[in-house]
Amino acid sequence: MLKEQRWELRLYIAGQTPKSVLALKNINKYCQEYLEGKYSIEVIDLLKNPQLAEGDQIFAIPTLVRKVPEPLRKIIGDLSNKERVLVGLNIRVLKL
Repeated sequence: MLKEQRWELRLYIAGQTPKSVLALKNINKYCQEYLEGKYSIEVIDLLKNPQLAEGDQIFAIPTLVRKVPEPLRKIIGDLSNKERVLVGLNIRVLKL
């Protein structure tokens, strides 16, 4: 089981594009499966708030940013490669 630690994630999207919708669906699914009750996902639509891209140095969308736990990590794309996302976020999965 993962340590009692909160995961703060930020998903940068640009409107309701198919890739953005898929990225949100995928990260919600992975978090429910591996981080249940220990995560928050803030969705930032850069069409509505383009100035927010600068803070996390966002150059492509969709981009997922792991704010906490540190260090900050980023994953670009629709997050459909589950293993890549789990490794990228450094979520350790116990294999039974």
